[in-house]
Amino acid sequence: MPALSSVPVPYAAYLRVYEPLAAFPDDERAHWTRYAKRESTPTAQDELRRSLADLLPTPPVPVPVHESGDAFVTEVDGVVCVCPWRTRLRGWLALEELTEQLPAALLDAALPPVVRGQAAADYEQWRERNPDARPWIRTAVWQVPVRWFALFSDEERVYEPAGPEAAVLRYRTPMVEARRRVARSLRTLRESADGGLLTDGMVDVGKWLEEFHPRSLVELDYGGLVHALGAAHLEEDRSAADLAAGIAALGAGDGDGASAAYARLVERWRAVRDLQFAN
Repeated sequence: MPALSSVPVPYAAYLRVYEPLAAFPDDERAHWTRYAKRESTPTAQDELRRSLADLLPTPPVPVPVHESGDAFVTEVDGVVCVCPWRTRLRGWLALEELTEQLPAALLDAALPPVVRGQAAADYEQWRERNPDARPWIRTAVWQVPVRWFALFSDEERVYEPAGPEAAVLRYRTPMVEARRRVARSLRTLRESADGGLLTDGMVDVGKWLEEFHPRSLVELDYGGLVHALGAAHLEEDRSAADLAAGIAALGAGDGDGASAAYARLVERWRAVRDLQFAN
């Protein structure tokens, strides 16, 4: 059995919200205050390795038995902000998505029906006790959903060709900016009556953002996708700029310009998604 540190990284991207400590109830705030004072906190790779460890037993554990008490920590203008992992909740949500994405035979082989049935029953009981719960992290496999780029500007793009473990490509923006951009994009799409699924996706993201404190920080992290994409692809990827250009062209009545910008986005991310079927 390989060591956990050598397990291949899933090709997933993440949309995260870091909330200030003041956003949490007293008991949670006390926990995160103590947590943020630790000398070191886990990294994204640590979170991934712990999740993969649950898939090694037989039968696998698709959803942790207990909720994680870990979080990502950052500081925004002197204010400590945390992004709770909530791996148990995210495990349930991911399991629901798998049932829609994978053929039944493949899903049964990876996660037996009895395992999924128990997880679904546990989630239903948990939701009855926690009807307003929502994740601080959204995950997308083999892609970055186009709608996520609406939250950011090209100036917020950070590309580090060689970080401690791999290249890094991410965007970060204040919550107020993310909400403003989503609202502006939605207005343009609705006025043009040309949004379709993109409009629906932005509505969903916008509703999710409204659940958080207005002084939060929003982050888009390419995560494990950097392991699948070459340096040239990462260097040239200006997806947020392309989406912004497309929506601006749409607002100006420039249909050809909007189509060209959107075509660049679609082709770029179609090529990435196609990699999952390559051998």
